[in-house]
Amino acid sequence: MTKKQLGTLVLGSERQLYSTAKAILCSDQDCADAIQETIAKAFSKIGTLRNDRYAKTWLTRILINECYAILRKSDRFVPLDEENGRVAMNLEPESDYMELYRALHSLKDELQIPMILYYIEGFSIREIAQVLEISEGAVQKRLARARGKLRQDLQEMEVLTI
Repeated sequence: MTKKQLGTLVLGSERQLYSTAKAILCSDQDCADAIQETIAKAFSKIGTLRNDRYAKTWLTRILINECYAILRKSDRFVPLDEENGRVAMNLEPESDYMELYRALHSLKDELQIPMILYYIEGFSIREIAQVLEISEGAVQKRLARARGKLRQDLQEMEVLTI
């Protein structure tokens, strides 16, 4: 893959990169940092891409790793509300899906990432397996466990009635 082709891929994947980062990170600033680092690493490590047809999954894997790196760094710091000295909450504006996003963010990373990639980003089971470097069966099991956990959490929040 040439740098020009990678640039085209990055521009074409802009929305997908942002929504993946946003699903892992809450802050828009952190999302921008993760995407910027992803692009820089992708261009510097373009030689490590073995097969051009997996470029999108390769780029997504780099992004996920960058998001986790930002989370590890941010875990060391607890933001305080300057006026009250309390821990600041970083919640998105209220929406029809706020409870769903809260429940999604409460999942363990191993369950959350496949859900984001499958339902939000439209990745196939095979692509998710490649990104996460696990078997397709493991992806299917994680999706099933995540759906069950979400169903349970949403029922407890009385958002979902079945």
